[in-house]
Amino acid sequence: MQPTRLVGASPAIITLQEEIHYAAKCDAKVLVTGESGAGKEIVARLIHASSARSRSQLVTVNCAALTETLLETELFGHVRGSFTGAYRDRLGAFEQAHRGTVFMDEIGETSPRMQGLLLRFLETGEIQRVGSDQVQTRVDVRVIAATNRVLVDSVANKTFREDLYYRLNVIHLRVPALRERLEDIPVLLEFFIDQFSRQYQVERPALSVEALQTLTAHAWPGNVRELKNVVERLVVRGRSGEIGRDDLPLEVLRSAPVAQPGPTTPATRPAADVLFERMVNGGESFWSCVYAPFMARDLTRDDLRTIVRKGLERTSGNYKVLVELFNMPADDYKRFLGFLRKYQCHMPFQQFRSAATSRDAGRQPAPPGRMAASA
Repeated sequence: MQPTRLVGASPAIITLQEEIHYAAKCDAKVLVTGESGAGKEIVARLIHASSARSRSQLVTVNCAALTETLLETELFGHVRGSFTGAYRDRLGAFEQAHRGTVFMDEIGETSPRMQGLLLRFLETGEIQRVGSDQVQTRVDVRVIAATNRVLVDSVANKTFREDLYYRLNVIHLRVPALRERLEDIPVLLEFFIDQFSRQYQVERPALSVEALQTLTAHAWPGNVRELKNVVERLVVRGRSGEIGRDDLPLEVLRSAPVAQPGPTTPATRPAADVLFERMVNGGESFWSCVYAPFMARDLTRDDLRTIVRKGLERTSGNYKVLVELFNMPADDYKRFLGFLRKYQCHMPFQQFRSAATSRDAGRQPAPPGRMAASA
């Protein structure tokens, strides 16, 4: 279970706790922003739990995990016979959360059509289920939306509606990245060690000084979710009463932050570069190295596209060779392409082959006549 409180005592967390307190006092819409794994859903749960709506449901919908059609059904429901398999009427999240709260995660991934439907609902509160030609009911729901995107940039790029952005952005809470509150890492480590020791009913291990220093120096591109997963792995695999530096995952040991002059945030290599090298040089499979953290929302679509692009550049656009490069069985070819297409991360191979052809042409030796002349 996720913690029902924000763990930490850094100035950034104290400020966020105060903002949550004020947001819970009203019914205004809230936009929660921050990197993947920083704790946006916890913020939404805390706002709901402290509000006057806490006696009703909090319904969570992950907008990035569903196609447009499924998302519309998930939010607004459907009527019997509206599509194959619709054997009965179904309430959507907005009706289920009447007098409560709906938390819409990854709102920045919604399509233009879905954004229009959401805007209309936020203005009227009316529910028209999929397959119906009339409004069924009107609900009283508070909407909390979250995204790891910079929506202002999406508005400028015309991929997110400006009117919907301002409708959602009544109260804006930004969840700081873990590297912005390094002083909270020891507290979080102790919290999760205690949590997983109880969950798996094992003796609570201690953390060595060297391990603590290494974990504190890590830049945590996956934020609190990454730290939580690392601690769970350490507790489950623990063979002694102490967690030493050698027990830490390779990605933590290899990602020492780059020193920066002045009071700046420690920098680290992009997650896409690290994962690409783990597959190509470390022999890890795409399914465990990239697919699993992507489905856990530790990686964004941009990260996935970057990894695929780097691979296609290496294989000159050949997806079958890419499957081998990413340490997948040849039989996984169709599964791999289907996954990329589902999340709009499939890229045309032609651009990579033409680039490779151009590079090869540039490397061809000059004709003998020219070589003789230059000699």
